[in-house]
Amino acid sequence: MLKSTITPMLLTLHSKTKSHNFLPLKTLTLYNASPQSPPTVRRNASTTISTVETLETPSYKLPPTSAYIHLPFCRKRCHYCDFPIVALGSSSTQTAEDDPRISDYIHLLIREIEATKTHFDQHPPLETVFFGGGTPSLVPPRLVAKVLDTLRLKFGVSLDAEISMEMDPGTFDDKKLKELIGLGVNRVSLGVQAFQEELLKVCGRAHGVKEVYEAIEVIGSCGVGNWSMDLISSLPNQTQEMWEESLRLTVEAQPSHVSVYDLQIEKDTKFGALYTPGEFPLPSDTQSAKFYRMASRKFGEANYNHYEVSSYSKSGFECKHNYTYWINKPFYAFGLGSASYINGTRYSRPKKLKDYTNYVKDLEGGLIDWSQEDDDVDEGEMAMDTVMLSFRTSKGLEFKSFIKDYGSAVGVELCKVYEPYMKSGHVLFLDDQRREFTEDEFSSLVLDDEKLENEIGFIRLSDPDGFLLSNELISLAFGVIDP
Repeated sequence: MLKSTITPMLLTLHSKTKSHNFLPLKTLTLYNASPQSPPTVRRNASTTISTVETLETPSYKLPPTSAYIHLPFCRKRCHYCDFPIVALGSSSTQTAEDDPRISDYIHLLIREIEATKTHFDQHPPLETVFFGGGTPSLVPPRLVAKVLDTLRLKFGVSLDAEISMEMDPGTFDDKKLKELIGLGVNRVSLGVQAFQEELLKVCGRAHGVKEVYEAIEVIGSCGVGNWSMDLISSLPNQTQEMWEESLRLTVEAQPSHVSVYDLQIEKDTKFGALYTPGEFPLPSDTQSAKFYRMASRKFGEANYNHYEVSSYSKSGFECKHNYTYWINKPFYAFGLGSASYINGTRYSRPKKLKDYTNYVKDLEGGLIDWSQEDDDVDEGEMAMDTVMLSFRTSKGLEFKSFIKDYGSAVGVELCKVYEPYMKSGHVLFLDDQRREFTEDEFSSLVLDDEKLENEIGFIRLSDPDGFLLSNELISLAFGVIDP
């Protein structure tokens, strides 16, 4: 079933990885899906990016304009978490200004950024920066300032760049948030997860419901208009009534963006030792699918756009940084366990602090240079990446761009293999103006390859049924691209 066979999404991307053990950015996972299983996605590990794109330059060869920064510090490890973190202790809050573990890591991170080589003729400034973790809001603003200053000196940062930070309730107050805003942080991702005290305790969260409401109040009082709330569904003993309450309270809080993640059980976590996926007290896959459908319906009724499989936003508040991942654009990543995507290849950093320290030393010594262009990029693998990532979004796969890059034959076959799913309502075919083709219209098009090439503009999955079946549909694409 779904939650017993989870594979991190970037690990399934076929472009080869280099340098140490690969860790995916936190927003990205792929999963085994069944018609009754909701997508399982992770909280933000890692829009349109302004760049020097030309018709002659494949997008994967463009210089990155996004950077993910991993700040691994947490008060304690949550029971579902298998990310590389440094647990500071439950007493560590926003007053932990002089913890040497934080300042030493920030110094190491800055050394990595400074030692990174680029080989691009032109380098536009960064359009997005995402501080993920961990709990980045535990890092003192003066140290966040040093990281941002280093990025500005190394790459440049656009004046209107989206600068996001993950923050947990109980780890910041209005003074700290105002300082971060003064540094340029203009988007907050608040890790709420649930509005029920018992569920927060089951998860091992370091905050309670009281701190959730306090954090929401601080965000409002500081005038942060662009903020996101994270929720987790399918928690142990979570009922439909609990989930409905969390959705209602989220809508009442009026965030501009919401991320909804279905719990995944990792073997090396406390939950992995306690629970078997699909068995009580975890909800069944059928119940999890109901949770997913309920979220899609509730947020849709509240005028949120379901623009990505796990993401909902008010108009104009889509996460630009995460959209970089979904459209398979290059991005930098820095810090413990992070993974970047440069010139069509994904490069990783070690998960353990000692190994990461040695990695930075090797980088400074010229023993590592991952930014060189790699001529051995497999186009079939990139085509599979493009389909997989595009199908996560409501925009879907840009068909004409796809056949331009990978050939009309594979594009036409892709349309034909999805014909039964078009009829079942799981796959939608749209023209260039995003008008949906009827079943009769598509049946006519599929008889003429040239018409398919000329008239299909986009292929996307339906919401929520197509998203719930996404892995099976993506697997069909893989069979076409790499039979």
